[in-house]
Amino acid sequence: MTRPDNQHDKLTRDNLLDLEDHHLVRIESVQEDQRQVWVLTKRGHREAKKLLEPKGIRVSALRKQEYDPDTGALLGTGYDDHAAAVTSTAAELHRAGIGHRLGFQTEIGHRLGSSFVQRADLVVRAPEAGVPVLLVEVDRRTEDAHELVTKLRRYWEWGRLLPKDAAKSKVNLVRSRSDAIEHVDHEKRLWRRFYPPTGREGLVPLAFVFADTTTAKVVNTVAVLEKDGRRYWAPRRYDPLYAKSVTALDYRQAVPVVITTLEQLTEHGAGAAVWRRLGRDGAQTLTDALDNPDGHALYRAQEARAEAEDQRRRAAEREARRPVCSRCGGKFTDERWEEVTVHRTAVRAGDRSVCGPCRADDVARQEAEAEAARRAVAAPPEPEGDPEPARGLGWFRRRT
Repeated sequence: MTRPDNQHDKLTRDNLLDLEDHHLVRIESVQEDQRQVWVLTKRGHREAKKLLEPKGIRVSALRKQEYDPDTGALLGTGYDDHAAAVTSTAAELHRAGIGHRLGFQTEIGHRLGSSFVQRADLVVRAPEAGVPVLLVEVDRRTEDAHELVTKLRRYWEWGRLLPKDAAKSKVNLVRSRSDAIEHVDHEKRLWRRFYPPTGREGLVPLAFVFADTTTAKVVNTVAVLEKDGRRYWAPRRYDPLYAKSVTALDYRQAVPVVITTLEQLTEHGAGAAVWRRLGRDGAQTLTDALDNPDGHALYRAQEARAEAEDQRRRAAEREARRPVCSRCGGKFTDERWEEVTVHRTAVRAGDRSVCGPCRADDVARQEAEAEAARRAVAAPPEPEGDPEPARGLGWFRRRT
């Protein structure tokens, strides 16, 4: 893969010619600007799978030569222009530092439950650039806008599939309700077996790159994508306890979709603000377009603020209901309030209209009165007047 502006890279050309001599590559077509589209031969495809395929990286599908049986002309020439646009898109991304050469894969299949395989034109892996994974569809306006909506729907459906070895309980749950998959964590879904976490909410992001078309056609196509594909790309409103206080959006079940044109990538670079996210106005950089500033992070912050405000409101309402002592006018403490309201302790709370200190004074006074009463009962009666002197033996003798 060479960059579009490196049209006279002698080293690359010599290497391709050498590979051609060994029947490993061949020229597929020559573009109007004299650029050549090279593809692997069957032998080269087999060798590439052995030598160039690291773990987790697969070689794109083999491009076979097919000829018209009557005229002998090579069929599928539209593939040539499309392949060149895909290669140019990858080159522009690489030039901007988004992805390394082994971080690009073409014609990657995504098998749906119906056994239909949706093939992505390009899969980009650039975690160091903030794009762990990005599916790219390059459209030269050879497809109807509604066909692009269908592709978007298929990627959305693929992101909602479970792996074949999923727990039986989860499989039964998903079969029982159409929306049950939304309660299954992404880590348990099929797409996480193929791609790393995106680092953002939602399914695997998708990019539509339009090439060799007019601005009017792009605008019309994007309008159809936004309207008819809204179910698949649009976030939802959270359903929290604090609905009025939360304006954040829930992107967890949506496919982030960004759009641009190959002409913009070539003129300004893929790292510039040439990407637009469906549902937003204005152009952004790729990472900014993929980010969700109004998503889960905002929701957590708004929810925390709403919860704190709700707690303050509840505390103020409770404070307004706090009883006031009928004797001293002081407010009840929490302990005294609980004492006069809880059934088990209310029967022993005494006068419920007085606060804790006044209740303590009542208890102390009652205890003092009870103690005085006990002492009065236990003490002997006091004699009245002077007691008569004791009469001993001497008194008797004097009498006799």
